[in-house]
Amino acid sequence: LTLLSNYFRRSCHRVSFYFFSGTTKSEDRAALLRKFNEPGSQYFIFLLSTRAGGLGLNLQAADTVIIFDSDWNPHQDLQAQDRAHRIGQQNEVRVLRLCTVNTVEEKILAAAKYKLNVDQKVIQAGMFDQKSSSH
Repeated sequence: LTLLSNYFRRSCHRVSFYFFSGTTKSEDRAALLRKFNEPGSQYFIFLLSTRAGGLGLNLQAADTVIIFDSDWNPHQDLQAQDRAHRIGQQNEVRVLRLCTVNTVEEKILAAAKYKLNVDQKVIQAGMFDQKSSSH
């Protein structure tokens, strides 16, 4: 996240962006989110980690989500994607995932895909009827 932030500061002078991580104070987060989501906002990019920004945020002004720090828990990444799929979203949302070949990132992504597959086959497909499971 810091690398991307430094890159944007040095190389993309015309692109305005916000950044927050786990160390950003909650009152600062709220102000950043409000400014980012304002109609006509000049801020084009919002950099945040999936753990710091994956839950409870409203980023309906965003139409592209780029995940570059895949989590071992695939539901964390799904939550991060859902931050842009909010009430008020008027655009199609694109989700891109960055992954470097032959690194631990690739193993994390493979494990996450496997976990989602198991979740779909076992948990989601086996939704229990409340009548039959309560006895």
